[in-house]
Amino acid sequence: MTGSGSFGLDGHVAIVTGAGSEEGIGFACAVELGALGAKVMVAATSERIRDRCAELRERGVEASWFEGDLTDPAVAEGLIAKTTAWLGPADTLVNNAGMTSVDSPGTAAGIETISDEQWRSAIDRNLSSAFLVTRAASGPMVRKGYGRIVNVTSVSGPVAAYRGDVGYHAAKAGLLGLTRSVAIDLSGSGVTVNAVAPGWIATGSATPEEIGFGKATPVGRPGRPEEVAIVVASLCAPANSYLTGQLITVDGGNTIVEEHR
Repeated sequence: MTGSGSFGLDGHVAIVTGAGSEEGIGFACAVELGALGAKVMVAATSERIRDRCAELRERGVEASWFEGDLTDPAVAEGLIAKTTAWLGPADTLVNNAGMTSVDSPGTAAGIETISDEQWRSAIDRNLSSAFLVTRAASGPMVRKGYGRIVNVTSVSGPVAAYRGDVGYHAAKAGLLGLTRSVAIDLSGSGVTVNAVAPGWIATGSATPEEIGFGKATPVGRPGRPEEVAIVVASLCAPANSYLTGQLITVDGGNTIVEEHR
């Protein structure tokens, strides 16, 4: 099924990073964008991305895959080059790569115990990867006079925090700063840049404790990946051309509740 008109993406090419998990936000975004008519390049650090690509093709989506470490500038450039060669120039980018990768798991640590290596790893995975892919992708978008960039950050860092993961919070807050800075840099070019901040989402990597936190939200349950994806897709719509530099929180009302019991 494809879409046309103001909210359809027929004729558009989208890149979604961090799409390796079949139960993750990245793959849900790829499915939604593909259903709207976009050609989709999915990227991840492990070979399971090939399975996600096959699943998209089974759904009737024209798709390709890219495997690599996007904290490497050359690899980020290679993602854009392969997308152009296989699907055409990308005009839609969803930076979802982050948290812990399958190939390079990270260990959370608070300010008193975090090592230099843990800090750099958290910043690279959750912030530098988005910066490098955005830098590589933005030039062609500006030359085309059209583009949509959506950064998947988190409520953790930009809006709230929990104990014991200073690197992750700093990186995700930095991703919001990157969003706003690039939005201003590219303003007037036809390229919008926004961020989506999921709360407690029942992804494949969610722990029982995180699912419990989701049940304690005002809505009474954790969110589903597709509930984040629909917000991401709306920001990628051609008609959504005046919203830029903004943070959209998808957390079941968790960060606005004052009555904690």
